[in-house]
Amino acid sequence: MAFLFVFTTFATTIFESMKILVCISKVPDTTAKIAFSAPNTYDENGVTFIINPYDEWYALVRALELKETLGGSVTVVSVGAADYEPIIRKALAIGADDGVRIDAAESDAFAVAKEIAEYARSQSFDMILCGKETIQYNGGVVPGMIAEMLQLPYVFGASKLDVNGTNAVLEREIATGIEVFHTSLPMVVAAAKGMAEQRIPNMRGIMAARTKPLNVLPSCNAQAKTHVSKFDMPPAKSGCKMIAPEDAAQLIQLLHEEAKVI
Repeated sequence: MAFLFVFTTFATTIFESMKILVCISKVPDTTAKIAFSAPNTYDENGVTFIINPYDEWYALVRALELKETLGGSVTVVSVGAADYEPIIRKALAIGADDGVRIDAAESDAFAVAKEIAEYARSQSFDMILCGKETIQYNGGVVPGMIAEMLQLPYVFGASKLDVNGTNAVLEREIATGIEVFHTSLPMVVAAAKGMAEQRIPNMRGIMAARTKPLNVLPSCNAQAKTHVSKFDMPPAKSGCKMIAPEDAAQLIQLLHEEAKVI
């Protein structure tokens, strides 16, 4: 049996137009080979980097849809070195109005969240949209940290988002049904599958992206709370024994003697 859960929070801020911030991250393409140049360093040689799919397909595209419906602007922000600028330019080609690169090392989730929160605090965005997680770490903690630092309502894993005036309605799929959240802006949302459909930048968007603002801001010197000691590759898979369909006796013997329950 499925259930519908409804949660409501309230705020009194009134907005004249929507200012949306979308947080994007640089991640290895999903087809990239995984290797390490040191125990705690991912080997980037020959790797193609992309916008984190959760950030691009769901958070960014839903922000653009809201802008197209309600008016306003969409800014994308990323924390990293100059090699992050190509992914910011792609976000601009998809439709964002301007981009911001905070010139700081992507050290850990806390430091990234702190850098973004300090920037967002100075700009008074009506909504901050993030993907629910990055595909290389799958931590899913940065959006929640941003919300906590800014003391804003937060919904993780939202698959639907609608805005009416200063109010927002969100849905999130859970094991027993769908949760529905009612809140007032500003807020932070971590977007999941279902929020929007991927958009491919067209030639006009690519050309326009070259002249859109991309501002580089100094770091607030946020200090990382964690560090990576070592990455380990999963153990190699063992060989596969092929048994003839008519040889049931051998299969039974192997199940008894060699099969392992994991």
